[in-house]
Amino acid sequence: MLLIDNEIDVKKLSTKLPNFWNLSGQKVLTIEQHYDHSKGSPVFTEAGKYTTRGWTEWTQGFQYGAAILQFDATNDPQFLEIGRKHTVKSMATHISHIGVHDHGFNNVSTYGNLLRLMQEGRIELDSWEKEFYQLAIKVSGAVQASRWTSIKQGGYIHSFNGAHSLFVDTIRSCRALMLSHVLGHELQAENDIHINLLDRALQHIAATAKYAVYYGEGRDHYDLRGRTAHESVFNVKDGQFRCPNSQQGYTGFSTWTRGLAWAICGFAEELELLTHISDSELDAFGGRSDLESMMLNAARATCDFYIEYSPKDGIPYWDTGAPNLHLLGDYLDQNANPYNEYEPVDSSAAAIACQGLMRLGHYLKANGDAASGQKYFQAGLTVLNALLQAPYLSTDQAHQGLLLHSIYHRPNGWDYVAPGAKIPYGESSMWGDYHIREAALYVNRLADQAPYYTFFNGIKG
Repeated sequence: MLLIDNEIDVKKLSTKLPNFWNLSGQKVLTIEQHYDHSKGSPVFTEAGKYTTRGWTEWTQGFQYGAAILQFDATNDPQFLEIGRKHTVKSMATHISHIGVHDHGFNNVSTYGNLLRLMQEGRIELDSWEKEFYQLAIKVSGAVQASRWTSIKQGGYIHSFNGAHSLFVDTIRSCRALMLSHVLGHELQAENDIHINLLDRALQHIAATAKYAVYYGEGRDHYDLRGRTAHESVFNVKDGQFRCPNSQQGYTGFSTWTRGLAWAICGFAEELELLTHISDSELDAFGGRSDLESMMLNAARATCDFYIEYSPKDGIPYWDTGAPNLHLLGDYLDQNANPYNEYEPVDSSAAAIACQGLMRLGHYLKANGDAASGQKYFQAGLTVLNALLQAPYLSTDQAHQGLLLHSIYHRPNGWDYVAPGAKIPYGESSMWGDYHIREAALYVNRLADQAPYYTFFNGIKG
Protein backbone atom coordinates (compact mmCIF):
# COMPACT_ATOMS: atom_id res chain seq x y z
CA MET A 1 0.00 0.00 0.00
CA LEU A 2 1.24 3.48 -0.86
CA LEU A 3 2.82 5.09 2.20
CA ILE A 4 1.78 8.73 1.82
CA ASP A 5 4.45 11.28 2.75
CA ASN A 6 2.64 14.12 4.52
CA GLU A 7 5.82 16.16 5.03
CA ILE A 8 6.64 16.81 1.39
CA ASP A 9 5.14 19.86 -0.31
CA VAL A 10 5.40 21.50 -3.73
CA LYS A 11 8.19 23.82 -2.60
CA LYS A 12 10.35 20.94 -1.37
CA LEU A 13 9.63 18.86 -4.43
CA SER A 14 10.33 21.77 -6.77
CA THR A 15 13.97 21.81 -5.66
CA LYS A 16 14.41 18.64 -7.73
CA LEU A 17 12.91 20.15 -10.86
CA PRO A 18 15.84 22.21 -12.23
CA ASN A 19 17.86 19.00 -12.56
CA PHE A 20 14.84 17.22 -13.99
CA TRP A 21 14.26 19.85 -16.70
CA ASN A 22 17.96 19.89 -17.55
CA LEU A 23 17.86 16.13 -18.15
CA SER A 24 14.55 16.47 -19.98
CA GLY A 25 15.96 19.03 -22.40
CA GLN A 26 18.94 16.81 -23.16
CA LYS A 27 16.61 13.92 -24.01
CA VAL A 28 14.42 16.06 -26.29
CA LEU A 29 17.46 17.27 -28.21
CA THR A 30 19.01 13.81 -28.44
CA ILE A 31 15.88 12.37 -30.03
CA GLU A 32 15.50 15.39 -32.30
CA GLN A 33 19.07 15.03 -33.54
CA HIS A 34 19.54 11.26 -33.69
CA TYR A 35 16.21 9.47 -34.10
CA ASP A 36 15.49 8.17 -37.62
CA HIS A 37 12.04 9.63 -38.28
CA SER A 38 11.65 7.61 -41.48
CA LYS A 39 10.98 4.57 -39.29
CA GLY A 40 7.80 6.09 -37.82
CA SER A 41 7.02 7.60 -34.44
CA PRO A 42 9.28 6.63 -31.54
CA VAL A 43 7.39 4.45 -29.07
CA PHE A 44 9.77 2.89 -26.53
CA THR A 45 13.46 2.29 -26.03
CA GLU A 46 15.45 -0.87 -26.67
CA ALA A 47 18.79 -0.85 -24.87
CA GLY A 48 18.30 2.87 -24.31
CA LYS A 49 17.55 3.86 -27.92
CA TYR A 50 14.10 4.87 -29.07
CA THR A 51 12.52 2.58 -31.62
CA THR A 52 9.09 2.21 -33.16
CA ARG A 53 6.38 -0.42 -32.92
CA GLY A 54 3.68 -0.44 -35.57
CA TRP A 55 0.18 -0.58 -34.08
CA THR A 56 -1.08 2.96 -34.40
CA GLU A 57 0.83 6.23 -34.51
CA TRP A 58 -0.43 7.26 -31.09
CA THR A 59 2.86 8.54 -29.63
CA GLN A 60 3.93 11.23 -32.10
CA GLY A 61 2.06 13.94 -30.22
CA PHE A 62 3.94 13.02 -27.06
CA GLN A 63 7.24 13.34 -28.91
CA TYR A 64 6.60 16.89 -30.12
CA GLY A 65 4.46 17.83 -27.14
CA ALA A 66 7.46 17.09 -24.92
CA ALA A 67 9.39 19.90 -26.58
CA ILE A 68 6.47 22.28 -26.00
CA LEU A 69 6.29 21.34 -22.32
CA GLN A 70 10.06 21.85 -22.10
CA PHE A 71 9.62 25.40 -23.40
CA ASP A 72 6.73 25.95 -20.98
CA ALA A 73 8.96 25.00 -18.04
CA THR A 74 12.20 26.69 -19.12
CA ASN A 75 11.34 29.47 -21.61
CA ASP A 76 14.09 28.14 -23.88
CA PRO A 77 12.94 29.14 -27.39
CA GLN A 78 14.69 26.28 -29.19
CA PHE A 79 12.14 23.88 -27.74
CA LEU A 80 9.21 26.02 -28.83
CA GLU A 81 10.67 26.01 -32.34
CA ILE A 82 11.00 22.22 -32.32
CA GLY A 83 7.41 21.80 -31.14
CA ARG A 84 5.97 24.33 -33.59
CA LYS A 85 7.94 23.06 -36.57
CA HIS A 86 6.98 19.43 -36.14
CA THR A 87 3.37 20.18 -35.27
CA VAL A 88 2.97 21.94 -38.62
CA LYS A 89 5.05 19.39 -40.52
CA SER A 90 3.85 16.09 -39.07
CA MET A 91 0.62 16.33 -37.10
CA ALA A 92 -1.99 17.17 -39.74
CA THR A 93 -2.79 13.52 -40.49
CA HIS A 94 -3.58 12.97 -36.82
CA ILE A 95 -6.30 15.62 -36.93
CA SER A 96 -8.33 13.73 -39.53
CA HIS A 97 -7.35 10.20 -38.48
CA ILE A 98 -10.62 8.25 -38.51
CA GLY A 99 -9.03 4.98 -37.41
CA VAL A 100 -8.05 5.73 -33.81
CA HIS A 101 -9.50 6.99 -30.56
CA ASP A 102 -6.26 8.73 -29.50
CA HIS A 103 -7.00 12.31 -30.64
CA GLY A 104 -6.51 13.75 -27.18
CA PHE A 105 -3.08 12.19 -26.89
CA ASN A 106 -1.73 13.40 -30.23
CA ASN A 107 -3.49 16.69 -30.83
CA VAL A 108 -4.04 18.19 -27.39
CA SER A 109 -0.36 17.51 -26.64
CA THR A 110 0.68 19.56 -29.68
CA TYR A 111 -1.94 21.93 -31.11
CA GLY A 112 -3.65 22.15 -27.73
CA ASN A 113 -0.49 23.01 -25.80
CA LEU A 114 0.49 25.65 -28.35
CA LEU A 115 -2.98 27.22 -28.24
CA ARG A 116 -2.90 27.19 -24.43
CA LEU A 117 0.48 28.93 -24.33
CA MET A 118 -0.74 31.59 -26.75
CA GLN A 119 -3.88 32.16 -24.70
CA GLU A 120 -1.77 32.39 -21.53
CA GLY A 121 0.41 35.05 -23.16
CA ARG A 122 3.47 32.83 -23.03
CA ILE A 123 4.02 33.07 -26.78
CA GLU A 124 3.24 36.06 -28.95
CA LEU A 125 -0.36 36.34 -30.08
CA ASP A 126 -0.78 35.85 -33.81
CA SER A 127 -4.38 35.74 -34.98
CA TRP A 128 -3.75 33.42 -37.92
CA GLU A 129 -1.59 31.05 -35.88
CA LYS A 130 -4.26 31.00 -33.18
CA GLU A 131 -6.95 30.18 -35.74
CA PHE A 132 -4.75 27.39 -37.08
CA TYR A 133 -4.48 25.74 -33.66
CA GLN A 134 -8.17 26.23 -32.96
CA LEU A 135 -9.22 24.71 -36.27
CA ALA A 136 -7.00 21.68 -35.65
CA ILE A 137 -8.59 21.06 -32.24
CA LYS A 138 -12.11 21.62 -33.54
CA VAL A 139 -11.70 19.08 -36.33
CA SER A 140 -9.84 16.58 -34.15
CA GLY A 141 -12.59 16.55 -31.56
CA ALA A 142 -15.30 16.13 -34.16
CA VAL A 143 -13.47 13.26 -35.85
CA GLN A 144 -12.99 11.61 -32.48
CA ALA A 145 -16.70 12.00 -31.76
CA SER A 146 -17.59 10.31 -35.05
CA ARG A 147 -16.23 7.00 -33.72
CA TRP A 148 -19.53 6.41 -31.99
CA THR A 149 -21.33 3.32 -30.75
CA SER A 150 -24.82 3.66 -29.25
CA ILE A 151 -25.68 1.41 -26.31
CA LYS A 152 -28.50 1.09 -23.84
CA GLN A 153 -28.83 4.50 -22.21
CA GLY A 154 -25.91 6.20 -23.90
CA GLY A 155 -22.91 5.56 -26.06
CA TYR A 156 -19.14 5.71 -26.27
CA ILE A 157 -16.18 6.48 -28.53
CA HIS A 158 -15.05 3.06 -29.69
CA SER A 159 -11.45 1.93 -29.80
CA PHE A 160 -9.47 0.84 -32.83
CA ASN A 161 -10.54 -2.73 -32.04
CA GLY A 162 -13.97 -1.96 -33.46
CA ALA A 163 -17.42 -0.70 -32.63
CA HIS A 164 -17.85 -3.26 -29.83
CA SER A 165 -14.87 -1.97 -27.85
CA LEU A 166 -14.74 0.71 -25.14
CA PHE A 167 -11.18 1.37 -23.89
CA VAL A 168 -10.61 2.90 -20.46
CA ASP A 169 -7.68 4.87 -22.00
CA THR A 170 -10.03 7.11 -23.97
CA ILE A 171 -11.28 8.89 -20.85
CA ARG A 172 -8.06 10.91 -20.97
CA SER A 173 -8.04 11.30 -24.72
CA CYS A 174 -11.56 12.76 -24.41
CA ARG A 175 -9.84 16.12 -23.94
CA ALA A 176 -9.94 16.69 -27.70
CA LEU A 177 -13.70 16.30 -27.78
CA MET A 178 -14.19 18.62 -24.81
CA LEU A 179 -11.86 21.30 -26.19
CA SER A 180 -13.59 21.18 -29.56
CA HIS A 181 -16.90 21.86 -27.83
CA VAL A 182 -15.45 24.66 -25.69
CA LEU A 183 -14.23 26.28 -28.92
CA GLY A 184 -17.82 26.30 -30.18
CA HIS A 185 -17.60 23.40 -32.61
CA GLU A 186 -20.01 20.55 -33.35
CA LEU A 187 -20.14 17.42 -35.47
CA GLN A 188 -22.41 17.40 -38.49
CA ALA A 189 -23.65 14.08 -39.87
CA GLU A 190 -25.92 12.94 -42.71
CA ASN A 191 -28.77 15.30 -43.52
CA ASP A 192 -26.90 18.03 -41.65
CA ILE A 193 -27.79 16.57 -38.28
CA HIS A 194 -26.07 18.63 -35.59
CA ILE A 195 -24.34 16.54 -32.93
CA ASN A 196 -23.39 18.19 -29.67
CA LEU A 197 -19.81 17.29 -28.73
CA LEU A 198 -20.32 17.93 -25.02
CA ASP A 199 -23.19 15.45 -25.09
CA ARG A 200 -20.98 12.80 -26.67
CA ALA A 201 -18.13 13.47 -24.27
CA LEU A 202 -20.39 13.21 -21.22
CA GLN A 203 -22.00 10.01 -22.53
CA HIS A 204 -18.56 8.50 -23.06
CA ILE A 205 -17.43 9.56 -19.58
CA ALA A 206 -20.59 8.04 -18.09
CA ALA A 207 -20.10 4.76 -19.99
CA THR A 208 -16.49 4.57 -18.79
CA ALA A 209 -17.56 5.21 -15.21
CA LYS A 210 -20.31 2.59 -15.40
CA TYR A 211 -18.60 -0.24 -17.29
CA ALA A 212 -14.82 0.25 -17.00
CA VAL A 213 -14.77 1.12 -13.28
CA TYR A 214 -15.88 -1.24 -10.51
CA TYR A 215 -17.38 -0.15 -7.20
CA GLY A 216 -17.40 -3.25 -4.99
CA GLU A 217 -21.11 -3.77 -5.52
CA GLY A 218 -21.04 -7.43 -6.55
CA ARG A 219 -21.01 -6.91 -10.28
CA ASP A 220 -18.93 -10.06 -10.68
CA HIS A 221 -16.72 -12.29 -8.55
CA TYR A 222 -13.74 -9.93 -9.02
CA ASP A 223 -15.56 -6.68 -8.22
CA LEU A 224 -13.10 -4.72 -6.09
CA ARG A 225 -13.93 -1.05 -5.58
CA GLY A 226 -11.86 1.12 -7.88
CA ARG A 227 -10.39 -1.55 -10.10
CA THR A 228 -10.70 -1.00 -13.85
CA ALA A 229 -11.07 -3.14 -16.94
CA HIS A 230 -8.98 -2.14 -19.94
CA GLU A 231 -11.72 -3.01 -22.42
CA SER A 232 -15.49 -3.24 -22.07
CA VAL A 233 -17.13 -5.37 -24.77
CA PHE A 234 -20.63 -4.72 -26.10
CA ASN A 235 -23.02 -6.43 -28.47
CA VAL A 236 -23.41 -3.76 -31.13
CA LYS A 237 -26.67 -5.32 -32.34
CA ASP A 238 -28.64 -4.58 -29.18
CA GLY A 239 -26.28 -2.30 -27.23
CA GLN A 240 -25.89 -4.68 -24.32
CA PHE A 241 -22.73 -4.92 -22.23
CA ARG A 242 -21.23 -8.40 -22.55
CA CYS A 243 -17.98 -8.67 -20.60
CA PRO A 244 -14.74 -7.04 -19.46
CA ASN A 245 -11.62 -7.76 -21.47
CA SER A 246 -8.00 -6.69 -21.61
CA GLN A 247 -5.62 -5.95 -24.46
CA GLN A 248 -2.50 -4.93 -22.55
CA GLY A 249 -3.31 -6.21 -19.09
CA TYR A 250 -3.30 -9.79 -17.83
CA THR A 251 -7.05 -10.46 -17.90
CA GLY A 252 -10.35 -8.66 -17.98
CA PHE A 253 -10.74 -9.55 -14.31
CA SER A 254 -7.49 -7.97 -13.11
CA THR A 255 -6.35 -4.38 -13.32
CA TRP A 256 -3.85 -3.21 -15.90
CA THR A 257 -2.33 -0.37 -13.93
CA ARG A 258 -1.73 2.02 -16.82
CA GLY A 259 -5.41 1.75 -17.71
CA LEU A 260 -6.20 2.52 -14.08
CA ALA A 261 -3.89 5.54 -14.30
CA TRP A 262 -5.60 6.84 -17.46
CA ALA A 263 -8.91 6.74 -15.57
CA ILE A 264 -7.45 8.51 -12.52
CA CYS A 265 -6.04 11.34 -14.62
CA GLY A 266 -8.95 11.55 -17.05
CA PHE A 267 -11.75 11.82 -14.49
CA ALA A 268 -9.85 14.42 -12.46
CA GLU A 269 -9.16 16.61 -15.50
CA GLU A 270 -12.72 16.44 -16.77
CA LEU A 271 -14.01 17.37 -13.30
CA GLU A 272 -11.81 20.45 -13.47
CA LEU A 273 -13.19 21.38 -16.88
CA LEU A 274 -16.78 20.85 -15.76
CA THR A 275 -16.40 23.73 -13.29
CA HIS A 276 -15.95 26.05 -16.29
CA ILE A 277 -19.16 24.96 -18.02
CA SER A 278 -22.36 26.75 -17.02
CA ASP A 279 -25.20 25.14 -15.09
CA SER A 280 -27.62 25.99 -17.88
CA GLU A 281 -25.53 24.10 -20.42
CA LEU A 282 -25.19 21.05 -18.18
CA ASP A 283 -28.91 20.96 -17.39
CA ALA A 284 -29.58 19.46 -20.81
CA PHE A 285 -27.39 16.45 -19.92
CA GLY A 286 -28.62 15.57 -16.45
CA GLY A 287 -27.44 18.58 -14.49
CA ARG A 288 -24.24 19.48 -12.70
CA SER A 289 -25.02 17.61 -9.49
CA ASP A 290 -25.56 14.20 -11.11
CA LEU A 291 -22.67 14.59 -13.54
CA GLU A 292 -20.20 15.65 -10.87
CA SER A 293 -21.39 12.91 -8.54
CA MET A 294 -20.86 10.25 -11.20
CA MET A 295 -17.41 11.50 -12.13
CA LEU A 296 -16.31 12.09 -8.56
CA ASN A 297 -17.41 8.60 -7.53
CA ALA A 298 -15.26 7.09 -10.29
CA ALA A 299 -12.33 9.39 -9.53
CA ARG A 300 -12.32 8.60 -5.81
CA ALA A 301 -12.73 4.86 -6.33
CA THR A 302 -9.86 4.57 -8.83
CA CYS A 303 -7.56 6.74 -6.70
CA ASP A 304 -8.33 4.70 -3.59
CA PHE A 305 -7.64 1.46 -5.45
CA TYR A 306 -4.32 2.83 -6.73
CA ILE A 307 -3.27 3.80 -3.20
CA GLU A 308 -4.26 0.43 -1.75
CA TYR A 309 -2.81 -1.80 -4.47
CA SER A 310 0.49 -0.04 -5.14
CA PRO A 311 3.78 -0.74 -3.31
CA LYS A 312 4.92 1.63 -0.57
CA ASP A 313 6.59 4.11 -2.95
CA GLY A 314 3.54 4.22 -5.24
CA ILE A 315 5.18 2.67 -8.30
CA PRO A 316 2.84 -0.15 -9.40
CA TYR A 317 3.60 -3.41 -11.09
CA TRP A 318 2.16 -3.65 -14.59
CA ASP A 319 -1.01 -5.51 -13.55
CA THR A 320 -2.46 -6.16 -10.11
CA GLY A 321 -3.23 -9.73 -11.17
CA ALA A 322 0.08 -10.50 -12.86
CA PRO A 323 0.59 -14.25 -12.42
CA ASN A 324 3.98 -14.20 -10.70
CA LEU A 325 3.42 -11.40 -8.21
CA HIS A 326 3.02 -13.93 -5.42
CA LEU A 327 6.67 -14.90 -5.88
CA LEU A 328 7.67 -11.41 -4.73
CA GLY A 329 6.34 -12.01 -1.22
CA ASP A 330 4.74 -9.04 0.57
CA TYR A 331 5.41 -6.76 -2.39
CA LEU A 332 2.77 -4.17 -1.39
CA ASP A 333 4.56 -3.62 1.92
CA GLN A 334 7.87 -2.80 0.21
CA ASN A 335 9.07 -0.30 -2.37
CA ALA A 336 8.66 -1.55 -5.93
CA ASN A 337 11.64 -3.49 -7.28
CA PRO A 338 12.09 -2.97 -11.03
CA TYR A 339 15.02 -5.42 -11.05
CA ASN A 340 13.15 -8.43 -9.70
CA GLU A 341 13.00 -11.69 -11.68
CA TYR A 342 9.26 -12.18 -11.89
CA GLU A 343 7.08 -9.22 -12.90
CA PRO A 344 7.93 -5.76 -14.26
CA VAL A 345 6.86 -2.48 -12.71
CA ASP A 346 5.33 0.21 -14.92
CA SER A 347 6.66 3.64 -14.03
CA SER A 348 4.58 5.21 -16.81
CA ALA A 349 1.42 4.26 -14.89
CA ALA A 350 2.84 6.10 -11.89
CA ALA A 351 3.67 9.18 -13.97
CA ILE A 352 0.11 9.37 -15.27
CA ALA A 353 -1.56 8.56 -11.94
CA CYS A 354 0.41 11.02 -9.83
CA GLN A 355 -0.93 13.95 -11.85
CA GLY A 356 -4.49 12.68 -11.49
CA LEU A 357 -4.07 12.20 -7.74
CA MET A 358 -2.80 15.76 -7.35
CA ARG A 359 -5.56 17.20 -9.53
CA LEU A 360 -8.30 15.35 -7.66
CA GLY A 361 -6.80 16.54 -4.39
CA HIS A 362 -6.71 20.13 -5.59
CA TYR A 363 -10.29 19.87 -6.87
CA LEU A 364 -11.60 18.49 -3.57
CA LYS A 365 -9.80 21.10 -1.49
CA ALA A 366 -11.23 23.84 -3.71
CA ASN A 367 -14.70 22.37 -3.23
CA GLY A 368 -14.70 22.10 0.54
CA ASP A 369 -13.32 18.62 1.23
CA ALA A 370 -9.94 19.55 2.69
CA ALA A 371 -9.19 16.22 4.37
CA SER A 372 -9.76 14.01 1.33
CA GLY A 373 -8.16 16.58 -0.90
CA GLN A 374 -5.00 16.63 1.19
CA LYS A 375 -4.83 12.82 1.17
CA TYR A 376 -4.96 12.53 -2.61
CA PHE A 377 -2.71 15.52 -3.23
CA GLN A 378 -0.03 14.20 -0.89
CA ALA A 379 -0.32 10.76 -2.48
CA GLY A 380 0.40 12.31 -5.88
CA LEU A 381 3.38 14.25 -4.55
CA THR A 382 4.72 11.09 -2.93
CA VAL A 383 4.60 9.17 -6.20
CA LEU A 384 6.17 11.99 -8.19
CA ASN A 385 8.93 12.34 -5.62
CA ALA A 386 9.81 8.65 -6.10
CA LEU A 387 9.92 9.09 -9.87
CA LEU A 388 12.24 12.10 -9.70
CA GLN A 389 15.13 10.05 -8.31
CA ALA A 390 16.95 6.77 -8.80
CA PRO A 391 16.15 4.21 -10.01
CA TYR A 392 13.50 5.93 -12.17
CA LEU A 393 15.03 9.17 -13.42
CA SER A 394 17.37 8.52 -16.34
CA THR A 395 20.65 10.38 -15.81
CA ASP A 396 22.69 8.45 -18.40
CA GLN A 397 23.25 10.77 -21.38
CA ALA A 398 23.57 7.74 -23.67
CA HIS A 399 20.02 6.65 -22.77
CA GLN A 400 17.42 8.49 -24.83
CA GLY A 401 14.62 7.98 -22.32
CA LEU A 402 13.76 10.20 -19.37
CA LEU A 403 11.69 7.88 -17.16
CA LEU A 404 13.06 4.37 -16.67
CA HIS A 405 11.18 1.10 -16.12
CA SER A 406 8.19 1.75 -18.35
CA ILE A 407 6.21 -1.14 -19.86
CA TYR A 408 4.29 -1.15 -23.13
CA HIS A 409 2.67 -4.51 -23.92
CA ARG A 410 3.65 -7.33 -21.60
CA PRO A 411 1.23 -9.96 -23.04
CA ASN A 412 2.53 -9.42 -26.58
CA GLY A 413 6.14 -9.51 -25.43
CA TRP A 414 6.95 -6.20 -27.08
CA ASP A 415 9.15 -4.84 -24.31
CA TYR A 416 12.92 -5.21 -24.54
CA VAL A 417 14.49 -7.77 -22.21
CA ALA A 418 18.24 -7.33 -21.77
CA PRO A 419 20.50 -10.35 -22.29
CA GLY A 420 20.54 -12.42 -19.12
CA ALA A 421 17.48 -10.72 -17.66
CA LYS A 422 14.17 -12.48 -17.05
CA ILE A 423 11.85 -9.46 -17.30
CA PRO A 424 11.97 -6.08 -19.05
CA TYR A 425 13.37 -3.17 -17.04
CA GLY A 426 15.45 -0.05 -17.55
CA GLU A 427 13.56 1.17 -20.62
CA SER A 428 11.45 4.22 -21.39
CA SER A 429 8.34 5.12 -23.37
CA MET A 430 7.10 8.25 -25.11
CA TRP A 431 3.96 8.42 -22.95
CA GLY A 432 5.90 7.86 -19.72
CA ASP A 433 8.43 10.57 -20.60
CA TYR A 434 5.66 12.98 -21.63
CA HIS A 435 3.50 12.45 -18.58
CA ILE A 436 6.25 12.86 -16.04
CA ARG A 437 6.93 16.20 -17.75
CA GLU A 438 3.27 17.14 -17.37
CA ALA A 439 3.32 16.21 -13.68
CA ALA A 440 6.55 18.17 -13.13
CA LEU A 441 5.12 21.20 -14.93
CA TYR A 442 2.02 20.99 -12.73
CA VAL A 443 4.17 21.16 -9.60
CA ASN A 444 6.34 23.89 -11.13
CA ARG A 445 3.31 26.09 -11.65
CA LEU A 446 2.04 25.53 -8.10
CA ALA A 447 5.44 26.16 -6.54
CA ASP A 448 5.90 29.38 -8.53
CA GLN A 449 2.32 30.49 -7.81
CA ALA A 450 1.89 30.76 -11.56
CA PRO A 451 -1.50 30.32 -13.28
CA TYR A 452 -2.98 26.93 -12.42
CA TYR A 453 -2.08 24.50 -15.21
CA THR A 454 -4.92 22.79 -17.05
CA PHE A 455 -5.16 21.59 -20.65
CA PHE A 456 -7.89 24.17 -21.29
CA ASN A 457 -6.19 27.25 -19.78
CA GLY A 458 -7.58 30.43 -21.35
CA ILE A 459 -9.25 28.53 -24.16
CA LYS A 460 -12.83 29.08 -23.02
CA GLY A 461 -14.20 32.55 -23.65
